[in-house]
Amino acid sequence: MLATIYRSTGSWYTAKTETGFVYNTRMKGIFKIDDITSTNPVAVGDIVDIEPEDAGNNTALIDKIYERKNYIARSSPRNKKQHHIIASNIDQALILATLKEPKTSQGFIDRCLVAAEAYHIPSIIVFNKTDLYKNKEWDVFEKLHRMYTDTDYKVNKISMKTFEGLDELKRLMQDKITLFYGHSGTGKSTLINYLLPRLELRTREVSNWSGKGMHTTTFAEMFDLPFGGRIIDTPGIREFAINDMERSELSHYFPEMRAVLNNCRFNNCLHIEEPGCAVKKAVEERKIYFERYQSYYNILISIQENDY
Repeated sequence: MLATIYRSTGSWYTAKTETGFVYNTRMKGIFKIDDITSTNPVAVGDIVDIEPEDAGNNTALIDKIYERKNYIARSSPRNKKQHHIIASNIDQALILATLKEPKTSQGFIDRCLVAAEAYHIPSIIVFNKTDLYKNKEWDVFEKLHRMYTDTDYKVNKISMKTFEGLDELKRLMQDKITLFYGHSGTGKSTLINYLLPRLELRTREVSNWSGKGMHTTTFAEMFDLPFGGRIIDTPGIREFAINDMERSELSHYFPEMRAVLNNCRFNNCLHIEEPGCAVKKAVEERKIYFERYQSYYNILISIQENDY
């Protein structure tokens, strides 16, 4: 019986069949999927075959996991060499950011974009809490909007208080599987409660003493949207790890760099000190934003530090 994993809480998984019946499922034996070393062999979004157990019981065994079209992962907190797969079979990723209470750094946004690019997942950047923005925040928003739209990313702005931008956001999400992620405190739960008012996810205020959000979600979960499509809510991510990536690969996940890579003198150019570098030339000519190049450099250094 074909089903989709909607929730993962460790060794048990909530699976929904094509007819809408929900089972509590567990794995039948040990699976090795796509040679992925992960802490969770089954992830939200996985398509599986399940075998119901005793009649009248809503439990079932997972006896097959179908090949994933894509997935997105972060480093395991316990072992940096292992993945924790956040979700699979995703149509698009929605990065929820705020410029106030709390402020999302451009570096965090860029790490999320790189991770999505690496897993072939289109991204939408959504700036929330625009009702709080003053001139300073609007100046920052305009600069970021210009930079990311020039790089062909979709950028939207919303307010849960004034409802600005919410109809357009629903249109972007309709009939698609959308992964939500962002720092805790950016309004993820509030937005999901708006989209699914009967869900009533817990929300908590931003911590006054730290200015950072406090975690409210402890596991990934998928929900059906009433207007068509699904969303996947994820635990609040403070830092997005870039996994299993060679330093020479990184520039391929910056679309504006990818466009000029073939013009570099050296095939293995890291775009730092090498002569004849097309990326550095494009930065000097302002065809690539310096801020994006700076993010590239910071991520590159972090990969160097973790490469052992």
